[in-house]
Amino acid sequence: MSNADKTEKATPKRREEARKKGQVAKSTDLSGAAVVLAGLLTLGVTGSSMVQRMADGIHDSLTAGAQRDPVTINTISDLMMQSGKNAAICLAPVVAACALVGIVVNLAQVGIRLKSQALKPNFRRLNPKTGFQKIAGKQSLVELAKNIVKIGIVGWVVLSALLPHIQDYASMVGISPLQFGSTVAALVKHIALRATFAYLFIGAIDFIYQRYSHEKSLKMKKEEVKEEGKGQDLPAEVKSAIRRRQREAARARMMADVPTADVIVTNPTHYSVALKYDGHSAAPTVVAKGKDLIALRIREIAKEAGVPIVPDPPLARAMHANVEVGQQIPEELFAAVAQILAYVYRVAGRRRLATA
Repeated sequence: MSNADKTEKATPKRREEARKKGQVAKSTDLSGAAVVLAGLLTLGVTGSSMVQRMADGIHDSLTAGAQRDPVTINTISDLMMQSGKNAAICLAPVVAACALVGIVVNLAQVGIRLKSQALKPNFRRLNPKTGFQKIAGKQSLVELAKNIVKIGIVGWVVLSALLPHIQDYASMVGISPLQFGSTVAALVKHIALRATFAYLFIGAIDFIYQRYSHEKSLKMKKEEVKEEGKGQDLPAEVKSAIRRRQREAARARMMADVPTADVIVTNPTHYSVALKYDGHSAAPTVVAKGKDLIALRIREIAKEAGVPIVPDPPLARAMHANVEVGQQIPEELFAAVAQILAYVYRVAGRRRLATA
């Protein structure tokens, strides 16, 4: 289907279906920039108290260590526990602020309606061929160009804040360590804030781009909008009856294809998957599948037609969960299916020799 034919805006139904699959407009750059900014601002507010608490903790640890005689594993453990507690208390505001802002920004982008379909495991994502195509595809080149531009903008912002003060930094030779530390800390804070605001601006632009790209991917053809509109105008009872008849017709076609299968892979009682391989396709195709009563009916038809039935619970469950009827099996299941087909062909060859 050509993208040029998709000229209509997505309908609410199409948007909801995309959302169920986890397809939403979201910018990781915007989320990351907001989290970094929250951390820097929290450090600016709590930094002095954090440094004081850490200094007091180190002083107390050294004082306590000097007063304890002898030093044992227990005293060292107590000192380490106290130091860890002080560090956790110092970092808690920063961690809490970053976590809260991260959650808020993500919810603001994608909403709060959770969809479980996007969390389901999909073995097709582990396909090396598909992964390589994504790496070498057009989208990866776009992302590479975006990353180069982002690095260039942030680098330019940092250099523009650093270079004008090069002479001032050279004049700091000979100042006290306390003054030097204070000056460096102020400089780092200034550069970090400028870089973060630049990153935040980049994130906002990226979010706008993600929204545009998402809307473009959801566009529909005029025929699709018309068909969807016809379905929405029908009463709920009629829609239910149509869906029921469609399921029955699809099931009847599926059952009619069972005798043409080469093998039936079973759970052996709960699942049944019928496979067919013509020798010309890249991989075997699932011609029928079902569980419980439908699985039983598939096995009954297969027995009547003389189609071999092979029990393999892990393979049957994997194919039933991840491969639709009419689709070829994914590459990660090639080895297991090949072993079953080889076994079936060997048995069939022996039977032909025995009857010859």
